[in-house]
Amino acid sequence: MSEEFTFFWNGPFSQWKPAEFTCYGQTFNCAEQFMMFYKAVFFDDYDIAGKIMETVLPSEQKKLGRKVKDFDVDKWGVAAKHIVYAGSFHKYTQNPELFLQLVNTHSTTLVEASPYDKIWGIGLHDEDPRAFSRDTWQGLNWLGEVLTELRGDLMEGQGIDIANAGVSGLRVPND
Repeated sequence: MSEEFTFFWNGPFSQWKPAEFTCYGQTFNCAEQFMMFYKAVFFDDYDIAGKIMETVLPSEQKKLGRKVKDFDVDKWGVAAKHIVYAGSFHKYTQNPELFLQLVNTHSTTLVEASPYDKIWGIGLHDEDPRAFSRDTWQGLNWLGEVLTELRGDLMEGQGIDIANAGVSGLRVPND
């Protein structure tokens, strides 16, 4: 049996999807804002962190995140997936429609099919034949890994019976 994938680049699984959520009293307009804010905080760049919170555009949030002072790619590599997991947890548990969309992918591996991102995505578009085999991916798929892990954790915490997959009546966990 071959591995099945749920490819995405935009839509409910994108970091840029507008989805308001709150963490530690701070409200974020999307997961990208959360990620870039905590990237700045992780490197003690509170000036950039404040600017990230002042903009509502994910593209601007990303640009500001690239300006974080004293950025260290190795340190970020250790922290990044944990930060994205935390932001995704809040995004999906505080937005019931998105939570159900995530859970409804339960039998697949989530894959960010961005032809431009070789870290968070696979470096390929979903129409590229190489996208259908991990062996030919051009990227690491960190976002897909994080979301697949989160989905499993949320489903396990919900006691969801995958065999019966009656996901429409799920209780969304509280923060």
